[in-house]
Amino acid sequence: MYDISTKVGDKMNKIVKLVDDSGMLFTKDVIKAGYSKAQLYTFIHEYGYEQVGHGVYASPECWTDDLFILSTRCPQGVFSHDEALYYYGLVDREPMQKTITVYTGYGTGRLVTDGIKVYTVKKELLELGKIVITNSYGHKIPIYDMERTICDLIRSRSSFEIQDFQGALKTYVRRKDKDLNRLMTYAQKFREYKKIREYMEVLL
Repeated sequence: MYDISTKVGDKMNKIVKLVDDSGMLFTKDVIKAGYSKAQLYTFIHEYGYEQVGHGVYASPECWTDDLFILSTRCPQGVFSHDEALYYYGLVDREPMQKTITVYTGYGTGRLVTDGIKVYTVKKELLELGKIVITNSYGHKIPIYDMERTICDLIRSRSSFEIQDFQGALKTYVRRKDKDLNRLMTYAQKFREYKKIREYMEVLL
C-alpha cells in the first residue's frame, strides 16, 4: 500500500488515509471526510500532488492510472473497441488512444479534444455486455465483455486495419472461453445477426 504518513503531522492524518493504494486522492473523498477545498489545496500544494483529472490528484511518486481517471471523469462511459481488444489479448498492440463508448447525446467534445476515441450507441444498448474488472492498479473500471467486444469490432470494422480485424476474429474463435450463444444474442440486439453469423461460419 502507498504510504506517506511519515511525511505529515497528525493534523493531516485524515487526508493521508484517503490516499488510495496507487497514490491518488479524490476531492469527493476529502470533502466527505469533513475537509474544505481550501484544506485540500493546502495539502496538495505542500506535498507536491498534481491534478491529473477533474477532482483527481496524484502524488509525485505514483504511477498514474489513466483508465481509472478517465472512468471517474466520464462515469457513464464503458471502455471498448481497441481498449477491450487489447485487454482480452485479441490484439497485440496497446492502443495509442484510450477508447470509450457512451450513449448518443452525451457531451463528447472535451473527450475528443483530449485525444480520447469515442464511440456512441443508443442509451438502451450502453449496458449490454458491461462488466467491471479490477485493473493492475487495484481500481475497478467498466469494460465490455469479450462477446460485446467482438460485436463492436464487426460493427465498426471500417475503423480497424484489416490485419487487426482479421487477427482479432481468428484469435477469438480459437479461445476456449468464447461464448458463441452470448455473441449471437448480442448480435440480435444490434441487428447484426446475419453478418456476425457469416463471419463465425467462415472461421469456425
